[in-house]
Amino acid sequence: MSTSIQMDVPAQRPILRIRPTKGWAALNVREVWRYRDLLRILVERNIKVAHKQTALGVAWVALQPLIAAIILAVIFGRVAGLPSDGAPYLLFVFCGLTAWNYFSQAMQRASSSLVNNAQLVSKVYFPRMLIPLSHIFSALIDFSVMLIMLFIFMAIYRVPPTLRLAALPGFVFLMAVAATGVALWFSALSVKYRDCNYALPFFVQIWMYASPVVYPMSMVSPRWQPLFALNPAVGFIEGFRWAIIGRGALTLPVLCLTIIMSSLALFSGAFFFRRVERDFADII
Repeated sequence: MSTSIQMDVPAQRPILRIRPTKGWAALNVREVWRYRDLLRILVERNIKVAHKQTALGVAWVALQPLIAAIILAVIFGRVAGLPSDGAPYLLFVFCGLTAWNYFSQAMQRASSSLVNNAQLVSKVYFPRMLIPLSHIFSALIDFSVMLIMLFIFMAIYRVPPTLRLAALPGFVFLMAVAATGVALWFSALSVKYRDCNYALPFFVQIWMYASPVVYPMSMVSPRWQPLFALNPAVGFIEGFRWAIIGRGALTLPVLCLTIIMSSLALFSGAFFFRRVERDFADII
């Protein structure tokens, strides 16, 4: 006589396989927003590290552009005799430097941020875009110090503030958008090609002289101004001067080109960053 024995076979557990996505990835702004507390922590860390163990501290933020503005005013204003659209040349140059310094510093700091935070990138998961974004926000502290100095220069030269100052946040936003776009491109490229860290300062120096920092846009022939305005720095520097000292060759077509080029830099940089982000932890 045979008996059958029934055995309980445990159910097979499902297997979860995590694989990297292929091709282009969506921006996923919601994920960046969920990690906003981490972004705030990174911004605070950048500010503390920038002025840690310095004798003058934040004073360096004011001294460096002030000395640069005086040198540029002597060379290009006194020696070369460049025009300044009727404004005092030192005020004209310092106004351009205030806008340009935020753009260039935010761009350069953010571009090398992933390489400088290699240990953090390779050990913990979080949206990698937060690292360059933190430098875009932390550079606003230096910009605020320079803006206060610019208002002091306005008082010295007796340039009264006008209602145009209400447009200033818009131009600052354009500067941040353009700087973020370029920084995302270079920060992603520098992970694989470290040459970018050496090429970017040279590229920024050339870009400065291709922008109306020490000369007005009115010096450019009207025939070439649309081509000249493809440089996004042209629009926000001229707009910054227009808002602060009431001088500048900003026109509606130039402003529209600046908005288009800044937005193009931001979205192309963000999509490219997301495209190569999956390999950062392996190659950094």
